Amino acid sequence: MIRRINASKIGHKEINERIRSDSGDVLLEGCLGQGFIGAGMNGLHIDIHGVPGNTLGGYLNGAQITVHGNAQDNVGDTMNDGKIVVHGNIGDAPGYAMRGGEIYVRGNAGYRAGIHMKEYRDKCPVMVIGGNAGSFLGEYQAGGIIIVLGLEKGDAPIVGNFPCTGMHGGKVFIRSDCADIEFSDTVHALPATAEDVKGIEPFLKEYCELFACDLGHIENSPFTIVVPNSKNPYQQMYVGN
Repeated sequence: MIRRINASKIGHKEINERIRSDSGDVLLEGCLGQGFIGAGMNGLHIDIHGVPGNTLGGYLNGAQITVHGNAQDNVGDTMNDGKIVVHGNIGDAPGYAMRGGEIYVRGNAGYRAGIHMKEYRDKCPVMVIGGNAGSFLGEYQAGGIIIVLGLEKGDAPIVGNFPCTGMHGGKVFIRSDCADIEFSDTVHALPATAEDVKGIEPFLKEYCELFACDLGHIENSPFTIVVPNSKNPYQQMYVGN
């Protein structure tokens, strides 16, 4: 049974209280910028119509959230498990300190996507951005996988300035040869092999199923894989090294 909640005249605390008040999936209508929706939740699906505010799905622990439109900043902040699907664009710092689960965005992402993303044992967070990403993509990334596809990005570059600054773990895949992108000397940006792309194919397939895209069109393009060249990107700054 799907429960319907009209969010147009209530705040985020009451929204979350109503979601937690009973079992079953939720259809949230009239969302108008309320933050922290679904924070820490598991075991249900929240379907959102409208624009949720900051920290959508913060500390998410297994629930699935689908947004039929745009979302604001800090989507999936410190997310532990579950899935967030956004059919529009997202703001800054999505996936901040994300440590598990998956985020799929049909459109573009703002600055600092995947900042401080990390992984531990069997937890490997994944974020797929269908459009372009702003500056500081993967800043201080310590683990997980970020994929930027550059679909329908217009004239904007596929990623902004200073990508992967301070990166010391994980992988970033960019669907481009990245010839015009300047990376930090603390990372290696290399042409992705067929085997590299095969490793992310499950996430590409999921993206295509969610947003009705052509997998062949996506895979029939060059990808760049970015990985750290040191576990300590600041080593050269220390005296005596």
